[in-house]
Amino acid sequence: MVDVTTIRRDVLTLPVAELGPSNPLPPLRPLDETHHVDEREREGLPRDMARQIGYEPLRSLLPERVRDGYGRTRAPREVEALVIQNDRLRATVLPGYGGRVVSLFHKPSDRELLYRNPVLQPADFALNGAWFSGGIEWNIGATGHSTLACAPLHAARVTAPDGGEMLRLWEWERLRDLPFQVDLWLPEGSDFLYVGVRVRNPHEKAAPLYWWSNTAVPEERRVLVPAEEAWHFGYERRLRRVPVPAYAGVDRTYPPRGEYPADYFYEVPDGQRRWIAALDETGQGLVQTSTDVLRGRKLFVWGSGTGGRRWQEWLTEPGTGGYCEIQAGLARTQLEHGRLEAESEVAWLEAYGPLTADAETVHGTDWAAARSGVADRLQQVLPRGEFETAYENWRASADTEPGEVLAVGSGWGALEVLCGALKLPGTPFEEATLGDAQAPWAELLRSGAFPEPRRVAPPGETLVARHWRDMLETAPAKPLAEYHLGVAQWHSGDRAQAVRSWERALELAPSLWPLLRCLAVADQEAGNRERAADRYADAFDDLCRERRDDGEAWTAATAALGRETIAALLAVRRTADARSVWERLRPVTLPHCLKGVGGTPIRGRFKLIEAELLLAEGDKDAARAVFDAGFEVADLREGAEAIGLLWSRITDEPLPERYDFRMRPPGADSAG
Repeated sequence: MVDVTTIRRDVLTLPVAELGPSNPLPPLRPLDETHHVDEREREGLPRDMARQIGYEPLRSLLPERVRDGYGRTRAPREVEALVIQNDRLRATVLPGYGGRVVSLFHKPSDRELLYRNPVLQPADFALNGAWFSGGIEWNIGATGHSTLACAPLHAARVTAPDGGEMLRLWEWERLRDLPFQVDLWLPEGSDFLYVGVRVRNPHEKAAPLYWWSNTAVPEERRVLVPAEEAWHFGYERRLRRVPVPAYAGVDRTYPPRGEYPADYFYEVPDGQRRWIAALDETGQGLVQTSTDVLRGRKLFVWGSGTGGRRWQEWLTEPGTGGYCEIQAGLARTQLEHGRLEAESEVAWLEAYGPLTADAETVHGTDWAAARSGVADRLQQVLPRGEFETAYENWRASADTEPGEVLAVGSGWGALEVLCGALKLPGTPFEEATLGDAQAPWAELLRSGAFPEPRRVAPPGETLVARHWRDMLETAPAKPLAEYHLGVAQWHSGDRAQAVRSWERALELAPSLWPLLRCLAVADQEAGNRERAADRYADAFDDLCRERRDDGEAWTAATAALGRETIAALLAVRRTADARSVWERLRPVTLPHCLKGVGGTPIRGRFKLIEAELLLAEGDKDAARAVFDAGFEVADLREGAEAIGLLWSRITDEPLPERYDFRMRPPGADSAG
């Protein structure tokens, strides 16, 4: 008897580093993003690729906030999970963490098909900060890991195309204002997890489109794909065509064989079935395939160098084994953004499951034979025609209304649906999901006025889409409305008007520091570093006077503003003023590390700032002592080199391995 497919709630107990509060300061500066191609490097690229690389790259994180409140202290914690299984496969999904599929277990072979991270440790890899490694993730929005990597999604039971149960995940992606859904189900008796994805543009104008499904697998595999060429992209920001499987005398289809982290975007010929597989020495492993809309395939490797190994340890626990990523996307490379026309949608079907091929052929020197052997096996276990039919059947089910709600995401989608009177069959964004964050914006929509707070607190998130900006421009010019209007104007590129809005608000605002900080950023972007330092210092003074309690929100605001203020003061060599800020931060902020509020990022990041401050004061020995005592910067950005650069100013000695996170060869242009 074949077991029916079921969906059930479960709880995973994992060592977890708490996410902590988001950074309350709006991210006004351009993205410090490593994944882009310098303008001069685009010459010679295929015309369509060059056009899509230049089309609507993300320039701001707004309306999102940076998630940097996590630390590196992990403790056992129960994490809500949803389990989908039949008699062949068991998939475990974390709806509270971006809908990540953290495990795909094949029962007959008793094998885990994914790289399953034994811990949940956030690190600064997502566009907005917090991200963790392992499993299958869904990346939408713009180049990089999604802002939803550590955010809750809506989840519910839905009737599957074959009449069984299907798990639907959905949310509103805020960077591009696009709703999406991910439907997961296991056809009866199937060895494959089917994943139907749909992205919709309900607006009256076109929107940039980006999607990559990212699967982590153990790195001791050979990665096979139906391609003879790839586009190599390293952290030197160069995109160049290379042969597959080998170039420079090294077979790059074996992830550990390269020295530095790198992406390989494969050129899958038109007409070829889209698939990518990672198989071990016995010829067993995972295969992913899709309908042709999801055209791109990619391999990401950490490499064998010190920096790549250090990052792998950083993201999990030493001794747990390394991983690589096999990915599938809408474009040939992740540096491109497509175009989703107004009031249209795009959809496709993916499948993930076990594959066993002849080991001698898989690992042989005949690349054509290796990939054709895998393609033949895929055709045997999941015929292409059968899969295309499954896609058509799923499309007929994509609008099916969800049944039992299993998890609740954010209220931002409900707000947008309310604002635009949108109809989105299959993905209900109910008004009941509106929360405190959406409340003032719902009031603006209802009454035309943005409500002033009843008590002083760090300002909430700013919505920056054109329709919200228009409402703010016609709302009564109260201080908080002017603050949000300035942020929205800044996002739209109207920086002069943004400055005027913030300056008008200063005249009546009971809380000055949020406005002064915005004006300080504007001064920095305009090259006026001295005035920026003055405004930062005034902002920090005002925050210290206004701070009401030692709660999470005020602690996060103090830490974030103090960090920016010290950097601004050191940039103009005002070390005494920077020291004054540091001394006020110590009793206000650092003790909370011991209680977990803000966590290690405050302690570790401020240890790095302390060393920089000591060096600016001329005390190299004391700065060196900070390094010798040891620290961890929990929110160290992917590709960032701040630790190594500061070390090089202190000593000529080699950078200790514990601080070596370098992701590019020495002498390469800075990657940010």
